[in-house]
Amino acid sequence: MTRNMQVSVRATVTAAVVAAVTATVSCSSGPPAPSTPTSPSTAPVTSSAPSASGALRPFDASALQAEFERTAKDLLVPGAVVLLQTPEGTLTASYGTGTRGSERPVSTEDHVRVGSVTKTWTTTLILQLVQEGKLSLDDAVSKYRTDVPNGDAITLEQMLTMRSGLFNYTETLELNTAMDKDPQRAWQPDELLALAFAHPPYFAPGQGFHYSNTNTVLLGLIAEKVEGKPLGTLFKERIFEPLGLKGTVFPDVSSNAIPEPHPRGYFYGDNVLTMTNPAIPEDMQKEAAAGSLAPNDVTDVNPSWAWAAGSGISTAADLKILGEALVNGKLLKPELQQKRLESVTPTNPENPGGALYGLGIAKFGNLYGHTGELPGFNTFMGNDPVNSVTLVVWTNLAPAADGRDPATTIAKTLIGKLYRPAA
Repeated sequence: MTRNMQVSVRATVTAAVVAAVTATVSCSSGPPAPSTPTSPSTAPVTSSAPSASGALRPFDASALQAEFERTAKDLLVPGAVVLLQTPEGTLTASYGTGTRGSERPVSTEDHVRVGSVTKTWTTTLILQLVQEGKLSLDDAVSKYRTDVPNGDAITLEQMLTMRSGLFNYTETLELNTAMDKDPQRAWQPDELLALAFAHPPYFAPGQGFHYSNTNTVLLGLIAEKVEGKPLGTLFKERIFEPLGLKGTVFPDVSSNAIPEPHPRGYFYGDNVLTMTNPAIPEDMQKEAAAGSLAPNDVTDVNPSWAWAAGSGISTAADLKILGEALVNGKLLKPELQQKRLESVTPTNPENPGGALYGLGIAKFGNLYGHTGELPGFNTFMGNDPVNSVTLVVWTNLAPAADGRDPATTIAKTLIGKLYRPAA
């Protein structure tokens, strides 16, 4: 859910959903393509998605909560929230505190940075414009931008499915270094694209998969150009207000604020240190486990480096509504909604049971959704329409000292307790 905005400045898909149960996301982790640094990243898709399972097990709230708390503790997470709904029962639980050393517990009312979950907003907006005839999935990106490498051959659909080959700007040393030296910098989208376009594409359009935040930033700019409105306004008019999302925000590039209440967000090491490997060095991991190494507070880092790919803010309750709407068709007409759900395909053709990604949506096991991660926060959002299961998890640490995505790791353990193994 990816290690594409991965954590060094991770912003999140997989790291978005894929990351979660596969493994970034996002806004991150990944299969053969989604390799992104764990730095300014938005979670990418991860390579170990849970396999599709059978029927639901009997619901045991106490066992699920114990597993949630055990995993959060193992990951050294300061605070975490889970919101799980099934036909057999529900679980709403919190673990720990929003600020290390404080007594105020985290809450389902807390606002958190959701990283690559933001991608679901941007891609849904693009699909809405497609169904209105203002865009076509077959449009070449050069129709809207003349400076994109291979732009005449890259379609909007390939950008939506992370198959454009465009270099992921969050994998650049330039961005990771800048994030460490000037965390309050307000990045303009064109500055992010310039970082990406300075590097050759990974592959020819359509010839592979690589989770790249560059795709989603471009899509955000295209939406603004076609509609003549700021991206935040479009999200509000087309997604937030129709769904009644009261705690969801797309901040201006100049803002590093999070609405109250909110936890602090924590991150071990720095972006350059974790750029190619989200795990901090082994000696530092031992210090973290012993409590002698504290994570850095990165709550106030300006998320503009993630923009349309990962700078959004939301709450657990809103993420539940959004996750269900992405699957039940409240945001798209039936034909295009069906196309979206059917678009998920293996990110690695040689591992058909691994991570799946499609038109701005991932699938892990039975759940469609997305994961999101940027330094300090990790989110998992998924919905299983067949068994009527919705699962939301967030943590205020990302990544863990050992490089794992905390929320997606917690989600994966809970999914293992929810479903019977496939026959």
